[in-house]
Amino acid sequence: MARGGVHKADSEPDRKCLVTGESGPKSGLIRFVTGPDGTVAPDIMGKLPGRGYYVSSTREALTEAVKKNLFAKGARQKVDVPQDLVATVEDQLAKRVTSLIAMARKAGLAVAGFEKVKARLAEERVKVLFQASDGSERGKSKLWTPQGARYFGCLTATELGLAFGRGHVIHGALSAGGLSTRVVEDATKLRGLREGATAQKDDRA
Repeated sequence: MARGGVHKADSEPDRKCLVTGESGPKSGLIRFVTGPDGTVAPDIMGKLPGRGYYVSSTREALTEAVKKNLFAKGARQKVDVPQDLVATVEDQLAKRVTSLIAMARKAGLAVAGFEKVKARLAEERVKVLFQASDGSERGKSKLWTPQGARYFGCLTATELGLAFGRGHVIHGALSAGGLSTRVVEDATKLRGLREGATAQKDDRA
């Protein structure tokens, strides 16, 4: 397992974090590129053209990169760093995760609601368990994360609601599938930004 709880595929190339100097799989880092106007822009989906440079997916690392303008080293030129860059990355990651969960729901891989999630847990069909960060701790404690599954509590009830087409959702679960793998990858990055570096290892059993 590589940085940020991301499992590395043998064919996945390593990239070096501008802040820590450590190398790791691209899936555990946030890619940035320099726009035509010299402004640093996050590339959450990893598809923007241009030379990419990477920062670990934690608030601490991103904050330091902005403060010290370490992006210039990665871009090999002078760059303009938006002061709200960390907030922009967080917002884009949250939208990316909710969008992927919505796609998984449409594909029949995701369910929401206490009873539906509990049923899938009983059927041993859950690979990813989501619970809203602002949900009742008492209610959340009644569900469990199966062995080998992943747990995330980095989305709000409103954000989970958007993913499931509702006003708000406290409990959500995803079954195995390619979309679930992509959800885990980006949710791990979002958790690092919202809950701190240590939270990236905090999967509940």
